[in-house]
Amino acid sequence: MTKPKVFVTRIIRDAGLDLVREFCDAEIWQDDLPPTREVLLEKVRGLDGLLCLLTDRIDGEVLDVAGPQLKVVSNHAVGFDNIVVPDATARGIPVGNTPGILTDATADLAFALLLAAARRVSEAERYLRAGKWKTWSASMLLGVDLAGKTLGLVGFGRIGRAVAKRAAGFGLRVIYFSPNATPEFGATPVSSLDELLHQSDFVSVHTPLNQSTRQMVNAEFLAKMKPNAVFVNTSRGQVVDQEALYQALTSSQIFAAALDVTDPEPLPMTSPLLTLENCLIVPHIGSASEKTRDDMARLAANNLIAGLKGERLPHCINPEVYTDNK
Repeated sequence: MTKPKVFVTRIIRDAGLDLVREFCDAEIWQDDLPPTREVLLEKVRGLDGLLCLLTDRIDGEVLDVAGPQLKVVSNHAVGFDNIVVPDATARGIPVGNTPGILTDATADLAFALLLAAARRVSEAERYLRAGKWKTWSASMLLGVDLAGKTLGLVGFGRIGRAVAKRAAGFGLRVIYFSPNATPEFGATPVSSLDELLHQSDFVSVHTPLNQSTRQMVNAEFLAKMKPNAVFVNTSRGQVVDQEALYQALTSSQIFAAALDVTDPEPLPMTSPLLTLENCLIVPHIGSASEKTRDDMARLAANNLIAGLKGERLPHCINPEVYTDNK
């Protein structure tokens, strides 16, 4: 029996890759960098299934070049802003993602960034390595406390709720702005984003990227934050206007920022944000734990294989394709 033909746009963990190789005739992109647009269009021709990453833009052109036999697109990520989902839906192609699995890992990192920015951990480590530490000082590298302060969560989905759960152990009051979300872990909803920004000592963003959230964190947003506030982003880089963030940090409009995501990725070494001591940036490692990445790879593979079998995807972004096909 002929195995379905698939393309995997990058090497993923063996927990998923072994499943793909066993069930499929799989070509796996071996380079550390993602395939270029031209290469992607070449590789998708005649495919039955595609397993992609957040670095790959999947739109109507890609789907049409692949051909009408394409049965499924599986995204190795929770976010799916790299995929034009309506284009897939219009062609009856289910699209899978990997929700839930990386909730704890991303929440852990969000809180690690919050702590590190508040207590100037990265700056202090650089200070030491540069040979600047001469003696203990009562005013050296002073940060901000957490206990008794307010954490504002912009978005209260799985990851936002997991951050709220962690915050309770640090004595933080937690508020959130997320319409229709159910209060959990002692977090209190507020009626507006403005109210959240005015009250919060720490602001952490946990929203998907869409038209309403793109560059949501702009000059107006930052001007409403407290001057000693810390800003954290583990959602998507495009949510932030980085020029506005740079201005807010250099003018001491806010105390510090910590970013797991940037726009673009990777962030160019010429970015002015990299010149700032009060801006901590890490290379999109929110889900980067061994277990989490194994689980993501396994679910991405299971989504792919289910689609190839004509079965419902374990996690489908556009379930309407099944309704429409009835």
